[in-house]
Amino acid sequence: MGPYYEQLLREFHLPLTNPVLVFSLVLFIILLSPILLKRINIPGTVGLIISGVIIGPHSLNLLEKSSAVDLFSTIGLLYIMFIAGLELDVNEFRKHRHKSILFGLLTFTLPIGIGFPVCRYLLNYDVSASFLTASMFATHTLVAYPIVSRMGVSKNQAVAVTVGGTILTDTAVLVILAIILGYSQGNVSQDFLIQLSISLAVFVAIVFLMIPAVARWFFSNLENEKYSHYIFVLAVVFFSAFLAKLAGIEPIVGAFAAGLALNPLIPNSSALMNRIEFIGNALFIPFFLISVGMLVDVRVLFNGPMAMMIAATLTIVALLGKWVAALVTQQLFRYSADQRQLIFGLSSSHAAATIAVILVGYQARILDLNILNGTIVLILVTCVVASFVTERAAKRIVLESSPDLPADLAEHELSNERILLPIIDTQSSEKLLELAIMIKEKESPNPLTVLTVVPDDEQAELNVQRARIELEPMVRHAASFDATLNVIATIDYNICSGVGRSAKELMSDIIIFGWPHRRGFIGRMINDTTESFIGCTSKTTLVCHFSRPLAMHRRIVVVCPPFAEKEKGFGQWVGKVSRIALELSIPVVCHCDRKSRSAVISVLREIRSGVSIDFESFRNFREWEALTAKSAHVREDDLFIFVASRPESVSYRGFFEHIPDRLEAQFNNVSKIMLYPARFESREQAEGYVDIVAIPFSFSRSAVQKIGRELGGFLKTSSLPIKRRTKKNRRSGP
Repeated sequence: MGPYYEQLLREFHLPLTNPVLVFSLVLFIILLSPILLKRINIPGTVGLIISGVIIGPHSLNLLEKSSAVDLFSTIGLLYIMFIAGLELDVNEFRKHRHKSILFGLLTFTLPIGIGFPVCRYLLNYDVSASFLTASMFATHTLVAYPIVSRMGVSKNQAVAVTVGGTILTDTAVLVILAIILGYSQGNVSQDFLIQLSISLAVFVAIVFLMIPAVARWFFSNLENEKYSHYIFVLAVVFFSAFLAKLAGIEPIVGAFAAGLALNPLIPNSSALMNRIEFIGNALFIPFFLISVGMLVDVRVLFNGPMAMMIAATLTIVALLGKWVAALVTQQLFRYSADQRQLIFGLSSSHAAATIAVILVGYQARILDLNILNGTIVLILVTCVVASFVTERAAKRIVLESSPDLPADLAEHELSNERILLPIIDTQSSEKLLELAIMIKEKESPNPLTVLTVVPDDEQAELNVQRARIELEPMVRHAASFDATLNVIATIDYNICSGVGRSAKELMSDIIIFGWPHRRGFIGRMINDTTESFIGCTSKTTLVCHFSRPLAMHRRIVVVCPPFAEKEKGFGQWVGKVSRIALELSIPVVCHCDRKSRSAVISVLREIRSGVSIDFESFRNFREWEALTAKSAHVREDDLFIFVASRPESVSYRGFFEHIPDRLEAQFNNVSKIMLYPARFESREQAEGYVDIVAIPFSFSRSAVQKIGRELGGFLKTSSLPIKRRTKKNRRSGP
């Protein structure tokens, strides 16, 4: 028993060194700390930092700063900056990039302007030490960003401005650090500055030109290798961080740049984004927060009045400088008080960049031990304050951001939206599911419904079971999006009638079909597939064909006919198209007339959409018909959306029935959507009293032309073998 107990004591000797035991302890802390501290209203971020203080080498000494802890904490820090760049609303950032630059200047200059006199004249440090310490006040780490992301306000303009300002100010501080170190070592020269400029230019070219091109090729050619996508993203993050280190700046700048470079290729609602956030928030980011707490040595507060005074002074100046910068930003941009608090909360936490600046200055003997210890206390206090302020401000913004809905959306409350996906071809089902998840309202608790209709024959029950088995891959694919899927297999004599009946039973708001395959002449004459699909329901219907992954599209081209704003589902489809554009971070080009343009702008204003949209006007119906020609300047990476309408609708035109065939023939390699807005119904049909509506049979001019074309093509095809045979017989005759 003696050797056994000795081995057991060695395993539990403090600090713990067994990697399995160390990892288990950290996982238990990540699991239990937020749960326990949540009961006393302490944010999970603060709980993890406090846990790091308790188990760190300066307290219970359960863990020490080993290479494994440093590795995971570095990954966590890079992950925070990468997610910040990945979730940044690029359209909003471009629109307000001048605000980000101005905020970056404010949050950089004001803390330095306040901190330098305090360090120079109140704490009596020399110029180099005072300037380096003051530049530390200008840095901030987005420790509280996971709170913003979790509460769904990462798209807020104040967040975009703050994140943009973060990377600007941290980059400026780290460049200043390199210059100060070079100056202290006598290495600052013209060659040093030229080398730094060239290395930064090469870094920017590789990250923002080469990496997006490689990523676009990888995601397009290895579309089915889902797990490889995540490994590729991780490789890009750390490679960019390494390139930043080679360029003479901190790796966190490279991680943020990687997030910006991949931002257009990874939609927020995609399965890949879900994997990135899940693994980061579950493991890497908590590891970093715990490691921040492990740096804190509470005992430095009891080393004498000087240590206490320096720690308190540094902490107060750091918070004051960031609060003044947030206040000035609020006044300049006319933000609300909650947005000011959100900016202050995100920009007031000091961690990685701060400790990097101070440690380098301490090792170079520019700063003394009192500054180092005071900075560690500053990190703990600012992270706690930032977490509390950010969570409180984010909650208020969420509660106040409930935009008014357009009139035609009032009866379809977004909180109860239902989307139906009838699956006819399982090959395109995954892309249809991704589109449905992308446009689905986040507030709706209703699951997406996948429907398959089997014929009512002797093997109906067997076909239902077989259909459910075939749809199992879709259920697993939906799970990767963290989305709930409701699978229904129903029996009906006709697919379209089965879809229409199920849409009524489920009270669906939107129906998404796959693009039907071409059928023969007899099939078209009996029942045109597209017309049957849109005729089975009066709800907003999307008939989709995607030639590439959704994230690979670079623009949305919308064709909106005259009087489209008079349709019942106008506001609904405008909102959905804007959501697709925002998710993919791509612009919209809308072809419409003046009245439709005003209506589109009005809807976008009511739903407070920040989508980038350009308009092109057309004067007559011939130009509308010409939009399906090659002269329409539609590129292969466009998503072409034609807003059609059902017969007897206000905006219906006879040539609409030719559009699907033209798009399929001329734009075979272009992703396209035929969008049919919801139409008004009679009271009886809306209440469900009428299942079949008798419509008088009539031949329109377009219908006669269509029958003539189909019949002529059929007869021409059928007569070819006869002509060839006759010609052959003539040659072989006497």
